[in-house]
Amino acid sequence: MNDHSHNHSAKSNNLKSNSSKNIAYAFVLNLSFALIELVGGLFTNSVAILSDAVHDFGDSLSLGVAWYLQKYSQKRGDRFYSYGYKRFSLLGSIFISLVLAIGSVFIIQESVKRIIEPQQAHAPGMIILAVIGIIVNGAAVLRLKHGTSHNERAVLLHMMEDVLGWIAVFIGAILMYFFDLPFLDPLMSLIITAWVLWNVYRNLRNTVKIMLQEVPQNVNIQELEDSLLTINEIISVHDLHLWTLDGENHILTLHAVVADETDSLTICNLKEKMREIASSLGIEHITIEIERTGEAGNCKYTHSCM
Repeated sequence: MNDHSHNHSAKSNNLKSNSSKNIAYAFVLNLSFALIELVGGLFTNSVAILSDAVHDFGDSLSLGVAWYLQKYSQKRGDRFYSYGYKRFSLLGSIFISLVLAIGSVFIIQESVKRIIEPQQAHAPGMIILAVIGIIVNGAAVLRLKHGTSHNERAVLLHMMEDVLGWIAVFIGAILMYFFDLPFLDPLMSLIITAWVLWNVYRNLRNTVKIMLQEVPQNVNIQELEDSLLTINEIISVHDLHLWTLDGENHILTLHAVVADETDSLTICNLKEKMREIASSLGIEHITIEIERTGEAGNCKYTHSCM
């Protein structure tokens, strides 16, 4: 017999709605400022500003995808995609990473040229843009810091890193204003680009792991199995498989063996206990196959409990 459980609640939907609004707010701020950066980078002749503009355009794409998928995640599976559309976020992640990587290559080329043949950047303009960058990204951090969703936490971390990056540009611009240090601008650009490429690598690595159905890193599969075996009626557990759709929505399938004399009501109760254990670990989607000791994996019994 098998049981399939996928829990939904009004509270969960409200949280998703708030998450979508918060991410949309961060998206509008980030995209608007990326456009300002692009113009400002050209005006100040700063490759550091331009490199961050490329970074922020990539961030805007990320936020746009995150917002869209946060809204779209409530759509249930259909005859085309039985698990729903959550995993499409992986395709978006790969696309965004490629955009950032290609943009970073051009920025590196320009930065190296500027180091070989230094050009003076407009330090006062850089200082003004850095202050605006700190304010804009700081506003997004304040909006997202009380968020509860996985997407919001990821976006919050990214925005906090952006604030620190703009503080570094601010300090560098002040040094360039008082001292003749034109190499600082392309140097900061290379540092920013190296940081962007490192995040692209980490993002792609995690995406590939998810696509290969790695066990979610926040779940210890041995501890999960041990917890299930604490239920008195369960004799053993086998064929336990755990993976994640998108890094946030986890899926568990397993076979649990019970004694031959176990009645239907007891089986229903133990299934509920198994769901509670899985839910406490952030696993929403669980499929349970119950086997009796006499079945030996061959005889098919069908039980139902409502």
